[in-house]
Amino acid sequence: MSGVEIVEIGPDEGELRLDRWFKRHYPGLGHGRLEKLLRTGQVRIDGKRATAGERLEPGQMVRVPPLGDISSPAPAPASRPPRQSDIDALLACILYRDDDVIAINKPAGLAVQGGTGTERHIDAMLDALRFGSPERPRLVHRLDKDTSGVLLLARSARSASLLAEAFREKTTVKTYWAAVVGAPKPRRGKIDMALAKAPGKDKFSGKEGERVSGDEDGKHAVTYYTTVDNAGTKAAFVALRPVTGRTHQLRVHCGEALDTPILGDGKYGGAKSEIPGLPAPRQLHLHARSIEMPHPSGSGVLAVTAPLPPHMKATWAFFGFSEPKGDLFADLDLAS
Repeated sequence: MSGVEIVEIGPDEGELRLDRWFKRHYPGLGHGRLEKLLRTGQVRIDGKRATAGERLEPGQMVRVPPLGDISSPAPAPASRPPRQSDIDALLACILYRDDDVIAINKPAGLAVQGGTGTERHIDAMLDALRFGSPERPRLVHRLDKDTSGVLLLARSARSASLLAEAFREKTTVKTYWAAVVGAPKPRRGKIDMALAKAPGKDKFSGKEGERVSGDEDGKHAVTYYTTVDNAGTKAAFVALRPVTGRTHQLRVHCGEALDTPILGDGKYGGAKSEIPGLPAPRQLHLHARSIEMPHPSGSGVLAVTAPLPPHMKATWAFFGFSEPKGDLFADLDLAS
C-alpha cells in the first residue's frame, strides 16, 4: 500500500477490538508493529488517537498509515460477482463525478456494505466506478439500506481523508427529507436527545437486530427540523438537518422526541408508522436530499442534490406536498 488509507468500519464490525480488526483486514501486520503505530499516533479513529483494545462502531473511520508490502483490505466479500444489471443501475444513479469525488443517488433497499445475508451492495460494485482510475473508490460515509439519497465516494486516499475530515469536523451540511405520521409540535426547532444502542426487533418483520433509543447516558445527538407542509394532523413533510451522525439518529429523534415516526419505519414506529391507503405504507420515507461541503480539491464548495425516489414521489403526490426551493433552515437559528 503506497499511502494513507481511510477505511470505514463495516456494519457487522461493531464492538470488534481495533487490534482484531487489523488482524482481520491486515493479517501480515504483527501486533508489535501495530502497537508502535498506535503509540506514535499513526493509527487513528475519527481523527483521534486509539488503543489496541478500543471497541469499534459501524461508520467510524480508521486511518491506516502506509504499511509497505502488506496488502490493503479487500472489498466486502460477496457470494457471487455483481450482476451487470445491478452495475448498470448503479451507474445510472450517478449525480456528479470529477477527479476527486463521485456522488450517487442511492436507491432505497440497496445496502452500502455487505453483511450476513446481504449479497447485493454498493461496496461489491465499486470497481465498476473506477472510470480509468488506478484506485478503487472508497466509501467515506454511509446510509441505512432503506434510506435513499446522496452518497459520496472518494476516488483516492487523499480525497477520502479530506472528506472524512469534513464529516468529522462538521463542516458538512446534510439535509434530509422525510414524511412523518402526525404533525410535529412545535412545527420547527431543535432536538437534543442523547442516544444509546441496545438489542431490538423490527416490528414489521420481527427480525432481531440493533436498536437505538433515547438515553441520557448515551452519545450526544442533535437534529434541527422544520415542517415544510402537512396534511392536517395525519402526515407531514419534514426537513431534517443533523448536526451529529449517530446510528438511526433521525429515525429515533422523529419517533421518540417528536412522537411522529417516519412513515414506513417499522423498526421504530411499528403499526404507528403506517398510513393505510398509501402506495408504499411500509417503505421507509427518509431521503438524504443534499450534501454541501468544502471540495476536497480545495477549490470551492461541493454541493449535490438528489431527487426523491419513486415511492416518496408517489406519497408526495398523494398528499399534495410540493418540493420547495431554497434553504429551508435559513431563518432558523442553528446556533441556539
